[in-house]
Amino acid sequence: MPKLSKDTAPQSEYIEGIVDDRRGTLDGYTVEWSTFLGDMDGSAMLKGLPNDQCQCPHWGYVFKGRLGFRFSDHEETYEAGDAFYAPPGHIPLTYEGSEVLWFHPTDDLEQTMEAVRKNMEAAGAQP
Repeated sequence: MPKLSKDTAPQSEYIEGIVDDRRGTLDGYTVEWSTFLGDMDGSAMLKGLPNDQCQCPHWGYVFKGRLGFRFSDHEETYEAGDAFYAPPGHIPLTYEGSEVLWFHPTDDLEQTMEAVRKNMEAAGAQP
């Protein structure tokens, strides 16, 4: 059976002031460990997606801090010790110092990340 750990994840991404990520893929799902380096409302990065919202479902666990999701009609916040599911149609809200383990369908995540990369480049940031 395949496995990953934060230390063995084959991909990493560090975006100053935003996130330090480690990730890999297991049978069509991306497993990701994120440490957030600043507070962020993800609205600006999702422009161009349907309803300007993330269309990728996420499952995960908050190890430290908190994580939020804004939906069309409400917000949800998860804190250390909470497992979560965020269906498509949300905007992520991240908080400095939080540590989260995520599980995302890889194909859905890549579609979202294409828009995020374009929006970051348009804003002059390096994804």
